[in-house]
Amino acid sequence: MRGVFVTGTDTGIGKTLVSAWLTHHWRAEYWKPLQTGATEDSDSDTVAALAPGARIHPPAHVFQAPLSPHAAARLEGAAIALDGLKLPATDGPLVVEGAGGILVPLNDTALTVDWVETLGLPVLVVARSGLGTINHTLLTLEALKRRHVPILGVVMNGPPNADNRAAIEHFGGTRVLAEIPPLPEPVRMDTLPPPAFSCPEVSA
Repeated sequence: MRGVFVTGTDTGIGKTLVSAWLTHHWRAEYWKPLQTGATEDSDSDTVAALAPGARIHPPAHVFQAPLSPHAAARLEGAAIALDGLKLPATDGPLVVEGAGGILVPLNDTALTVDWVETLGLPVLVVARSGLGTINHTLLTLEALKRRHVPILGVVMNGPPNADNRAAIEHFGGTRVLAEIPPLPEPVRMDTLPPPAFSCPEVSA
């Protein structure tokens, strides 16, 4: 199969926008397995609107509170088991969007990175372009490398910043694959050029 796991260096970083961009241009299927903050929005609905016609797989868990998955689940008397988060069967490429960053807890014993290790998918890191991004992005890359999780690269959201891009590539040893500038509303994926990188083959 072909696929990628999309994570971020923070919440509200633009993971859903990047996921919709990839889903649209790769003609991929989309899965957000853990949706928190369901009272406010649904990332699956957002991607469905931004990438019309894409196959959207339903989340494995939906929680109402806008908290990390382990905290949102606890409020509802639920628990997230990693063996219940198996990749769905697909007919094409799959874009999987995580909840928050790579070290977000899923339950009392597991972080997101523990789960990602089991998937076999390379990770695309979404980062902001402005102040603070070097530290946050390098920490995320370091956490992935310590677990030997394959990294596809970094996508930066926001006004282009050549110095931050160069620092991430130099100190992180990882390519910045794209920079997405601020977009006017309503956002349309067909106004963005296709990614200059392809959806990788994976062995999952």
